[in-house]
Amino acid sequence: MTLSREEQRSARLTIRDVAARAGVSRAAVSLAFNDKPGVSATTRAHILATAREMGWEPNLSARALTQRGTGTVGLAICRPARQLGLEPFYMEFISGMEGVLADRSSALLLRLVRDVNEELDLQRHWWRSGQIAGSVLVDFRQEDPRVPVLSALGMPAVAVGHPSLTGPFPALWTDDGTAVTECVRYLAALGHRSLARVGGSAELGHSAIRAAAFAATVAELGLDEGRQLATDFSGEEGARATRSLLSAARRPTAILYDNDVMAVAGLSVAAEMGLRVPADVSLLAWDDSQLCQLTRPTLSAMSHDVHAFGAEVARALFDVLAGQRISARRMPTPALTPRASTGPPPPP
Repeated sequence: MTLSREEQRSARLTIRDVAARAGVSRAAVSLAFNDKPGVSATTRAHILATAREMGWEPNLSARALTQRGTGTVGLAICRPARQLGLEPFYMEFISGMEGVLADRSSALLLRLVRDVNEELDLQRHWWRSGQIAGSVLVDFRQEDPRVPVLSALGMPAVAVGHPSLTGPFPALWTDDGTAVTECVRYLAALGHRSLARVGGSAELGHSAIRAAAFAATVAELGLDEGRQLATDFSGEEGARATRSLLSAARRPTAILYDNDVMAVAGLSVAAEMGLRVPADVSLLAWDDSQLCQLTRPTLSAMSHDVHAFGAEVARALFDVLAGQRISARRMPTPALTPRASTGPPPPP
């Protein structure tokens, strides 16, 4: 996707252009947009209408930088509010970012969006109105439509995702393919031959990377064909997927989940169906958290320091805002933490 001529033109408009079109001074435009005395109600309405016609919004970034040090950082996440509150990954990630932002006298502007089109509109508004100094982009899709649009705007940003997905934006990423391979090899070493994976949305780039690594490793090791189900990362969807897998005529003896919330839900479903973990089925979570350690049995998980990841992303964005050219940064690969939810498969 590319910017239309109209979008490219509006991205370059200045207060001078609006003043010329409206037939007023630049000071009058500033007074109108800041609702200050000095222009009549009629003139203010005329200026605002002219700006809307031209697709222009006031750029407040200079004032924002003066008031807030390095300015405000934007983060848009495509999740329902209730789900986000239950997802430890983003809580830890945001906490890591906030620690760095506080040290820089900056702030986080967080918004939850319904889809990628809503995020595009939001990011354009944030940038053109000067509400943010830069943005953190997450949950990249293959051929992500945000890449051409936001890069053409010239908006400073860092991307959380594999460099193959993020276009010109500096990427910070974890090697999910290698981590999934480690999971499958570990379960195979315990004796499991029938594995399944409960993943995230198939359109997400990191889900596709994990899915490909899972299928390739299962084939390489000569295991039974592994079934993979896509979900929205919620506990409800994780429970539904687990019921489907454990109700099958040939149910898997081990299941890998793409987050901790779904793994906890899967543990409840196993108990509901009268199955013992790990004697009847082994469960392994991604994104180790307190949830994994509070269940009974405790959940084996792929662990990485999500708080440190968020902090490094914030530092990378400040490097970009300072004019530095940064390259992709690979963060430590998630490492397996075995606990009580994984063990040998049941006897045939």
